[in-house]
Amino acid sequence: MDKKRSVAFHTLGCKLNFSETSTLSRMLENDGFEKKEFEETADVYVINTCSVTDNADKECRMLVRRIQRRSPESLVVITGCYAQLKPKEIAEIPGVDLVLGAGEKFNIGAHLRELAKGDSAKISSCDIEEVTGFNASFSANDRTRTFLKVQDGCSYNCSFCTIPMARGKSRSDSVQNVVDNARKIAAGGVKEIVLTGVNLGDFRTNAGPGAINGSEQDFFDLIQQLDKVEGIERYRISSIEPNLLNNDIIAFVAESKKFMPHFHIPLQSGSNKILGLMRRRYKRELYAERVGLIKQLMPHCAIGADVIVGFPSETEGDFTETFDFLHQLDVSYLHVFTYSERDNTKALEIKPVVPVHIRNERNKILRNLSYKKLQYFTEQHIGQTRKVLFEIFNKNGMMEGYSDNYIRVTTPYRAEWANKQVDWTLQ
Repeated sequence: MDKKRSVAFHTLGCKLNFSETSTLSRMLENDGFEKKEFEETADVYVINTCSVTDNADKECRMLVRRIQRRSPESLVVITGCYAQLKPKEIAEIPGVDLVLGAGEKFNIGAHLRELAKGDSAKISSCDIEEVTGFNASFSANDRTRTFLKVQDGCSYNCSFCTIPMARGKSRSDSVQNVVDNARKIAAGGVKEIVLTGVNLGDFRTNAGPGAINGSEQDFFDLIQQLDKVEGIERYRISSIEPNLLNNDIIAFVAESKKFMPHFHIPLQSGSNKILGLMRRRYKRELYAERVGLIKQLMPHCAIGADVIVGFPSETEGDFTETFDFLHQLDVSYLHVFTYSERDNTKALEIKPVVPVHIRNERNKILRNLSYKKLQYFTEQHIGQTRKVLFEIFNKNGMMEGYSDNYIRVTTPYRAEWANKQVDWTLQ
């Protein structure tokens, strides 16, 4: 009888990648593979890559070198965004055996059946224009929270972004499939689902069973249907573009007992000049309007924002405009990214380039602002009693959980609170 082959995974990047890695893992386990931890010796290593920043590229190379030292006879498979964007570059990394692009990622089992160590690296990467299918996926390694992918790809063309080249055009699951997956997740005892996608608010699909508006269903239709799924106590919307976050969605979340008062809304810049050069589809006034309505309906709501500093031609005045805009805006925290040049993006044509040391200085300034904003947001809720969902993990005698409005709580571990919502007075 053949020995059972083992496989280990490592994920770089976003929540979407984590949901896909988890699904790939389950697929290979169903194919007869034994799952191993990445730090263990395995027959096959799969690295699911990101390519949003240069660091993700470098980390991929470092991981391959580590596998080579530990287990030189093991097969190494690279997939994900970096694999789609630069397959030849990856294939030249010593130790890589297979590069799977976006169209072949979910055919990994068939590829592994034909793969042998010692051959030159095989590339299976198709033209991104040919990637039109949708593969549902969700994470399943934490009983408390699951990332559920409902949308993939992006039809926007922001001048700094490689995601449309890495993942193709926007496409979505059906509402019915998402609801069915939510029910499966609930049956596994999971209490919270985080909805993920590349451009989540662009969820759009042909009408299926249970269609509300007859011809096409959108993100608003989806969340209304998910709200009815029994067993799931909480939903979070991972990230949604301000131009797609309409008043109906905001009002629905305000009334829902399951959708948490927590939005993450990418801003990228508080300067309309820079937003135009970035090819974003809104101006700062619309962003402020969305934040204002959320806070009017849900004063306790947590709002996170993505910001990019050091975009080409960003002057000191443009950055000050961004800082001042964020300073007065009632957001709770920031995810700050330092602009990095990406091949084949329109931003490369924009001059002048901002020196790296200035980009880094601006990053520190906004990170400091984020720290202060989160501190202020948390202090506003001291003394309030809110629902906290505690995670199952015992971390050196302590456990962690998040309130409905995304305030992290740490307390001594109590087994009866694991994977439970507890009324908690914030201190």
